Amino acid sequence: MDFPLFHLDFMGNRLLVALIAILHVVINHSLAVGFAPLVTFLEFRGYQKKQVNPEEGAAWDETARKLLFTAFIITTTVGALTGVGIWFAASLANPASLGSLIRVFYFAWFTEWIIFVLEVVFIMIYFLTWKRSNENPKRKRKHILFGLWLSIFSWLTMAIIVAILGFMMDPGSWINHKTLFSGFTNPIYFPQLIFRTPIAMMMAGCIALLITAYILKRGHPYRPGLLKNLSFWILLWTPVAAAGAFIYYWFIPRSMIGNLPVALGTQQFQDWYDSLLTVMIVVVSIGFAVSILGTFAPRRLPKHLLFIPVVASILFLGTFERLREFIRKPYVIGDYMYANGILVEEYPLYQQTGLLKNSPYSSVSEITDANRLKAGEEVFNLACTRCHTTHGVNSVVNRFERMYGTENPLNVEAMKAYMKSMHNVRYYMPPFPGNDKELDALAWYIQHQQAEPEPLEGPQIKGVDVKEIKY
Repeated sequence: MDFPLFHLDFMGNRLLVALIAILHVVINHSLAVGFAPLVTFLEFRGYQKKQVNPEEGAAWDETARKLLFTAFIITTTVGALTGVGIWFAASLANPASLGSLIRVFYFAWFTEWIIFVLEVVFIMIYFLTWKRSNENPKRKRKHILFGLWLSIFSWLTMAIIVAILGFMMDPGSWINHKTLFSGFTNPIYFPQLIFRTPIAMMMAGCIALLITAYILKRGHPYRPGLLKNLSFWILLWTPVAAAGAFIYYWFIPRSMIGNLPVALGTQQFQDWYDSLLTVMIVVVSIGFAVSILGTFAPRRLPKHLLFIPVVASILFLGTFERLREFIRKPYVIGDYMYANGILVEEYPLYQQTGLLKNSPYSSVSEITDANRLKAGEEVFNLACTRCHTTHGVNSVVNRFERMYGTENPLNVEAMKAYMKSMHNVRYYMPPFPGNDKELDALAWYIQHQQAEPEPLEGPQIKGVDVKEIKY
């Protein structure tokens, strides 16, 4: 509670972060981490073929260059902007968690930023010097080596960030040792890295296969060979990704597995978990079948069909990101900080003395009948707005109306009883962090919001009142 809490009541803070983060991850995995080694591989194969058939080698080389052009434009614009956007969105949505992560991973993040800047420089040089590299074999060999270094640096940026993502799920021995090494080598790190790496390679192959099928017309003499190699690239990485998924699932803490039905289908459709899982498996299987067809019969590969593996891979990665973010709840950093941004070790203090008294940005310290609704609004802002809105996405009023119906006004006592023990019923919910008076004020505020809906303005609109906390 050391920061005023930014809030978007129409869409919620977590949706803002999710939209930016998922877009960035899709671009990073498919067009950077996976695309750099794939393009380098195609350039190398073109170099080899040019020794035997210069025309075929030139066709492979030009196709690789056009593929890189697509990745170059997207990664240096949307990819770079969303990467920075994640920092802005996360620092607004949950500044306490981001601050804690920076304190633990400062050196790692500093290293990642240097590698990221070098990666941008490398891809610019790699693309802009492509045509000159064709002047002689020596330049081409150096250019291919440069592509290899770009591939390594692209992967390293992901490898560092994955350590932080794994730490948020399960800090492991860091809880006791509090060192960068213990946080970096958390139990989820290597399993998640083993899973993400082949997924990135597969996604790159799917996108490259689609682009190649459209830029090379039917009848092009070297089209089947390129499609065959790209299909085989996907086919090669698919079993590695499946093995990585199994390893990753095995290392996820068992307490988080119980959150999967809600994470995949939301509360409204959690009973459809098995059906949704089946649909995902079928869609991924179709993509796998397309890669088999492209490997063994590239001439018979319909180009319109290639949208399926691309869309399937994007949906798969987007769903995975949602699952990963959700199943770690009720924590934002496992066993250390709850999703509402409050440290686990601070809960006893706040539940005894109250949230409002200990928040410098709350205008209320003591709750009275006169300020009860205002106090309830302040409690809602501190304890609930990291995940909920009043009437927007994931509305707290709608949640209670689904539980108790809309025929009568929401019952204050019923809501208080539920919120007091909600973490025992819905394991992804943190315990209520305040005292009984604040719980009562929150319940009255939610009932008031049902009767007289009014959007909750964040401090970025209405400003903040700062008070001195007396201990």
